[in-house]
Formats: sequence, structure tokens, C-alpha cells
Amino acid sequence: MVEISLEIPTYNEAGNLPVLIDRLEGLNLDLEIIIIDDNSPDGTYEVAERLAQQYKNIKTLKRPGKLGLASAISDGLKLASGNYVAVMDADLQHPPETLLKMVEEAKKGNDIIIASRYTDKGRIEKFGFIRRLTSKGATFLTHALLRETRSVKDPMSGFFIFRRSILEGKKIESSGYKVLLELLVKSGSETKVTEIPYVFGKRTLGESKLTVGENLKFISLLLMLSHYRPVKFITVGIVGILVNEGLLFFLHTYFAMSLLFAGMTSIETSILTNFLFNHFWTFRDRSVGGWVRGVLKYNLVALPGAIINLLTLLKLSAITHYLIANIIGIILAFAVNYLGSEMIVWGRAKRR
Repeated sequence: MVEISLEIPTYNEAGNLPVLIDRLEGLNLDLEIIIIDDNSPDGTYEVAERLAQQYKNIKTLKRPGKLGLASAISDGLKLASGNYVAVMDADLQHPPETLLKMVEEAKKGNDIIIASRYTDKGRIEKFGFIRRLTSKGATFLTHALLRETRSVKDPMSGFFIFRRSILEGKKIESSGYKVLLELLVKSGSETKVTEIPYVFGKRTLGESKLTVGENLKFISLLLMLSHYRPVKFITVGIVGILVNEGLLFFLHTYFAMSLLFAGMTSIETSILTNFLFNHFWTFRDRSVGGWVRGVLKYNLVALPGAIINLLTLLKLSAITHYLIANIIGIILAFAVNYLGSEMIVWGRAKRR
């Protein structure tokens, strides 16, 4: 059995592949190289076949079309014989020499080894402002929605090694290129994860895989891995809006309560209603550490949103109907409330 099975998904990498393989074969590693090509029109698979004849440690797989990186890795696993599986791109932005340090970390007993652009000494050679902003924004969203990734500085990396056994009984469900996210979420809390720095190089040939379609797949993956908590939170929020608006109207209209006190009462009532729905539905797999503590924590994280809601109601009611002003305040408070709920109130998994 070989030490490492290295999977290299390809699409239109005919020019890069020979250079990459030459550098990989120069490493002093017991590598099994698996090239999975999605029927590249530039002849990448034919190049891979020639390289497989030249080097005896290369396996090739040709697929009928662009089926996505995640399925490429799943298909490659069927050919892999190593205890550890490595994944890297063929575009030379992932320097092959980094594998030497990654394999060292695997030998120390780590389950997932991530080549990171964002640890000390890790960097990106060339990223435009928009691409850098997109990358940082995606990492922030990942940390916010998936607590299993919060200790990892570069959960979006496409260059990593994992112990094959951590996927036993599980399958990769995503169709996009952020397979590492699934590994981090599905592998369990006992998984040993480490990051090592590397320099993300410039692409010399070919085109970037980052497209609008891939970004949409990424958002879909985040929602799937988070068990659609943001969608559930929004649904609960709509219930809270109905409670808030209905009680505000009832107290202010029929009881002639001042807008300030009616607003405070309706906001707190909706906070308690939202807490109950979120506890039993949105975050049902999480622990709040006791009811009293949970309610207090939820009120605490909801306080900034409540202040935003109340101030917006009082300020905008001078120029528009108070119920419309209240709706605007609720919308402004939503993001603050969700992040606080996700990261503070229900930040721990339930004990099994």
C-alpha cells in the first residue's frame, strides 16, 4: 500500500500537467497519482495517458464532462489505495513541494492537513481587490455558519490531505470545489486538524475555476452543511415580526400605550417567542446550557438589535407609519441577532 494517494482533478490543464508531474516525481515521496479529467477539450486526458506510460505510479480516469470537483474526488477515491488522500489543483498555484511538509504532519498523526494561505508566512502572490474581498467574505461566512471551521484560518483551501478513514460511512454531497468544508464538518470533533503555510502562486496557463456558478454552489453548500439554519432563522424571524407588529398595534391602538412602552413590550415578547422557536427548531442540535441562562444570553445578544429596532421605530415614525418604521428596524436588527445566536447563544453541540 502506498503512503499517499494524490488526486488531481483536471479540466483544460494540458499545458500545466507535464510541469506539475515532473515536479511531483522529483519529490522523495511514496506517491500514487490519480488524474481525474472531465473530458477536457484541450487534450488534457491524452497528456495524462502519456505521462502514465512514462511514470508507473500514475492512474487516469476520464469522465464524460464537467461534473464538479467533489464528484471527481469521490470517483478518484475508488482508485486510491493509500491510507491518506491528498487533493491539489493542476494549475501550479499549489506548489508541489509543500506536500513534503504536509506528509510530515500526516506522519505525526494528524487527520486533516491543510495548506493555508492565511497562517503565518502563508500568502497569496496575486489577488485583485475584488477577489481578495470575496475570499475574506467567504471565510467570514464559513466561520459564522459552520462552527466546526472556526479554528481553521483557511477553510476554503483547495490543497489538503486527509486520512481516508474519516470518510468511512459518509459521502461527499457537494458538487462544487469546497470539499474541505464537508470534511471539516462531517469528520467529527475528535479529528486532528493542522495548517501549514504556503504561497498561493500565480496561474500561468488556463482559466480560473472561480465562476458565478461556483459561488452559487458555495452558498448552497454552506446552507446544506449548516442544516439550513439561516433559512430557519428567517422563518422564525417572520413569526417574530407578526408577534412584534401585532402586539405593537394592539397595545398602542387599543390600550393607548405610548409608542416607547408599546415598542419595548412588543420587542421583548417577540424576542422570547423567537428564542423558543429557535431552541426547539433552528438550533435543536445545540445546547444553551440551561433555560434561564439561555434566555439571558439570547436577550443579551438581541439587545443591540432591539436598540436598533426601537430607535428606528421612534425616529422613522415621525415621517412614516409606525408599523412600517418598525418593520425597517426589524430588518436592520436581523443580521446582528443571527450572528449572536449562531456564535454565542447556541455555540455548543448537545451532549449525546
